[in-house]
Amino acid sequence: MREEVFTVATRRNLVVHVVSNGSRPIRPPGLPNVRMVVVAAGADIADDWIAERIGAADVCVTADIPLAARCLEKGAQALAHNGKRWTPDNIGSALAGREIGRYLREIGATTGGPAPLTKQDRSKFLSALDAALVAAGKVK
Repeated sequence: MREEVFTVATRRNLVVHVVSNGSRPIRPPGLPNVRMVVVAAGADIADDWIAERIGAADVCVTADIPLAARCLEKGAQALAHNGKRWTPDNIGSALAGREIGRYLREIGATTGGPAPLTKQDRSKFLSALDAALVAAGKVK
């Protein structure tokens, strides 16, 4: 959903920070409002950078449930790539489900991966992104 975020942010004159570690570089889109941040390689270093800097007027788009929880703790909005908005009411069960999945994988069970994104997912994501931007006070 990176392109969708870039499009919405450009249209609304918002700054986007794309954070990655050195082991997984992301090609810059060449847009003046997109800031590329490359942090050192290592577990959770990119997440730490985001969590240390995010504020109540920000929106984090992430597939990482623990990062979403950290962002919510700082008062920010958190949104998954499929348009699911993370809230204080639903993040606890998502974290628990993640731990169950991790345990099942550790004992050799197959848990499957995420389903491919559909046009409906893209539409849901864009609607959720607009709602998160309004909730963050970025747009009216």
